[in-house]
Amino acid sequence: MNTVRQLDRVVIRFAGDSGDGMQLTGDRFTAETAKLGNDLSTLPNYPAEIRAPAGTLPGVSSFQIHFADTDILTPGDQPEVLIAMNPAALKANLRDLKSGGTIVVNTDEFTKRNLTKVGYDDNPIEDGSLDDYQVHPVALASLTIGALADYEVSKKDAERSKNMFALGLVSWMYSRPTEATEDFLRGKFKSKPVIAEANIAALKAGWNYGETAEAFAVRFEIPPAKLAKGTYRNITGNTALAWGITASGVASGLPVFLGAYPITPASDILHELSKHKRFGVTTVQAEDEIAAAGAALGAAWGGALAVTTSSGPGIALKSETISLAVSLELPLVVVDVQRAGPSTGMPTKTEQADLVMAMFGRHGEAPIAVLAPQSPSDCFDIMLEAARIALTYRTPVMVLSDGYIANGAEPWKLPDMADLPDLSVEFATEMNAVDAKGEEIFLPFQRDPETLARPWAVPGTPGLQHRIGGIEKADGTGDISYDPINHDHMVRTRAAKIAGVEVPDLEVDDPQGDANVLVLGWGSTWGPIGAAVRALREKGVSIARAHLRYLNPMPRNTARVLEQYDKVVVPEMNLGQLALLLRGHFPGTDVVGYNKVRGLPFTSNELEDALEEVIKNG
Repeated sequence: MNTVRQLDRVVIRFAGDSGDGMQLTGDRFTAETAKLGNDLSTLPNYPAEIRAPAGTLPGVSSFQIHFADTDILTPGDQPEVLIAMNPAALKANLRDLKSGGTIVVNTDEFTKRNLTKVGYDDNPIEDGSLDDYQVHPVALASLTIGALADYEVSKKDAERSKNMFALGLVSWMYSRPTEATEDFLRGKFKSKPVIAEANIAALKAGWNYGETAEAFAVRFEIPPAKLAKGTYRNITGNTALAWGITASGVASGLPVFLGAYPITPASDILHELSKHKRFGVTTVQAEDEIAAAGAALGAAWGGALAVTTSSGPGIALKSETISLAVSLELPLVVVDVQRAGPSTGMPTKTEQADLVMAMFGRHGEAPIAVLAPQSPSDCFDIMLEAARIALTYRTPVMVLSDGYIANGAEPWKLPDMADLPDLSVEFATEMNAVDAKGEEIFLPFQRDPETLARPWAVPGTPGLQHRIGGIEKADGTGDISYDPINHDHMVRTRAAKIAGVEVPDLEVDDPQGDANVLVLGWGSTWGPIGAAVRALREKGVSIARAHLRYLNPMPRNTARVLEQYDKVVVPEMNLGQLALLLRGHFPGTDVVGYNKVRGLPFTSNELEDALEEVIKNG
């Protein structure tokens, strides 16, 4: 009889060849975990190549999930369970595995050829090198093929189902249901019902193997987390961004237009938005990044809530159009899902190195608002904020997500649609001035005294014809102007408009009120910083934290907050870009950067050590 042991949390990593279906396996395990009500956080990690050489280290794909019965902030520093589908997966991930952790290893792939391919002289399952771990050798491929012997599928198709066998086994080990995955498989292979049933049989065979194999005498349970009352679903950052864009269209009453060109890791926003035509969403996959931005800006001119999405290389190509949007003073939401660069860099790996480009990466003085979500679920809220600012102030707004947030997942409480902000817009419909002859005229650059926004006149509105273009415009009339004084005035006015954007104050988490060190983050460092600060406080260390979601303009109270602390530590996945901005804006602040550019997010342990060192050294 199996023993059931209760845990409060666990970190599991599925790893295999890029053709082994590890992302699908992880996604399904995550969906079942979310259904049980655990809090969770995930970290997909895969190669940039569509199909890297089989069985090689560069071809390893992995999916890590951390789930618990309480609030968690990261996908976990170290996996406690590793599912290794081949020698390459074992070698690439073993160094991360917690000492004494569990390894389920697919023995069918541990052939002499595959071992040699990744530099193993001997079989690690047999040579004692894994004695510090709990190793479960399982012939996943053979067992799967055997389980599907009565199904009309080829041996190759049967072997492809070994990831479902592994999913069934791990689902048994951690008391996850499988019914929803069975329904998913029937839907995925609706046109190939035999393949669907074969995968379901493999899933059940994995579950039954765990139930009957003597090696798996213990199974585990992780109770549901105590979450606030409401309806939840599992959501990734890219999906949340897409839904936030859709909700912004509903809240504003405007049609939504997305101009995009496929690029990793932003493409899923385009894919998701293309499903929501019933909400007035139009998606255009343009021929290139420049055309995508141009189409979006044209849609803004026509009165739509206009969005364009990309990653770093694409944002560089869009920069001229974004500058044009600054000059035209039209609302445009630009989403940059950052990845490791420069150039093509590491397309599937994460980084935060586009901040300075977002701030200054345009010709001329062309300031825009810059926002950054802190987690996958926060992407929904940040998109509503981006739309609010763009529509209210008639300006481009850039949202800086990244690969870690885009592909990571967590539970998200569905909002009440009645609670969405009112983003409705009043288009210009009438003349707004009188000329020297006493005749009514329309001044396209007559500004709202509070926001400095100009009127938004939809083309075709009777009597409101006006000049538009990238050449400098005269204040008020919008006529072409080369007057130096007018140019100075317009440049300063556009800058003042961005500086005057209303954003919430920076909130500080300093429970004791006596901390000397403030940890200030932005974007996806929110989770690791939070976990590190939590661990330090459990040791009795007094430390404060704050997080910037608004990077331009920064909250009005930022200077006041920074002045309260002796040191401000800024962890970033770049070489110190926010630290550079802080030193420029607040020269009296002692800013200490902690930087890493490895294509991977920070771990909470490394941040805990780094922060402890700063505090110890005063």
